[in-house]
Amino acid sequence: MFAGSPTKNPVSALFCLILALLLAGCAGSQSSDSGPVYTVKRGDTLYRIARSTGTSVRDLARLNNISAPYTIEVGQKLKVNGATAKKSSSKSSGKTAAVTPSYVVPKSSWPPVGQRCWVWPASGKVVMPYSTSEGGNKGIDIAGTRGAPVYASDAGKVVYVGNQLRGYGNLIMIKHGEDYITAYAHNDSMLVNNGQNVKAGQKIATMGSTGSNTVALHFQIRYRATAIDPVRYLPAQGSKPKC
Repeated sequence: MFAGSPTKNPVSALFCLILALLLAGCAGSQSSDSGPVYTVKRGDTLYRIARSTGTSVRDLARLNNISAPYTIEVGQKLKVNGATAKKSSSKSSGKTAAVTPSYVVPKSSWPPVGQRCWVWPASGKVVMPYSTSEGGNKGIDIAGTRGAPVYASDAGKVVYVGNQLRGYGNLIMIKHGEDYITAYAHNDSMLVNNGQNVKAGQKIATMGSTGSNTVALHFQIRYRATAIDPVRYLPAQGSKPKC
C-alpha cells in the first residue's frame, strides 16, 4: 500500500517506506521532454499519486518499472498517463482544472468503527488532535510524564523500531493484519524488537521527548496507508473497548 521504486539499499528503502507512512504532503506534476512527469513530494504514496493524476496504480507501476513493496523517494520523477496529466494541468475558462489534494482524507472511505478493538496507547490529555488540513497533524499527541508506559493499541507484529525519521524520535510501528499500521513516536525507551508479536495493551515503550521539545506520545492509525482519526476509533478514555 505504500508507494515507491525498488532500491538495493534496505535502509534507504525502509526510510522511504516510513516517510510514506507518516508524513502527509502536497502533490505536483510537470511535463518533460519524455512526456508528463510527476515529482514525488514528501508524504506521497503510489495510491495518492494515482488519485491525484488519474493514472491507475497498475499503470504507474508499469510505466516506472516499480515492483512491490512500492517504495518511492522524495524528488523522484514518475511517468504518468499523458492524457490525464495534460487534463489535470490544462486550463478551462481561465482556471486550472481542480485536482483533489493528496492530504484530503474523505471520511466516507474510512473503515467502520468497531472493526478492530483499539485500546489507548497511553494515559494523558490529547494536546494536539488529528487534522485533515494541509500540513495538519495526521495522528494525535498525548501529553504525559517521562517514563510513563506506552502500550500497543492492538495485537500485531512490530515492523519497525528505530529513529531514522527526523522529527519522530524513537519510533515504533506495528502492523495489524493487512490493512492497519499504528505508529508510536517520541518514545524514551523502546521495549520491543522488530519482528516481535505483541498483544493489545502490551507495554512496548516509555514516553519521552525524542525528536520533540515536549514529553508526549505521537500516535497514528493508518488504514491502507491513509491516516485516520484515532479518537474516532478509540474507546472513551479510561474505558475498555466494547467490541
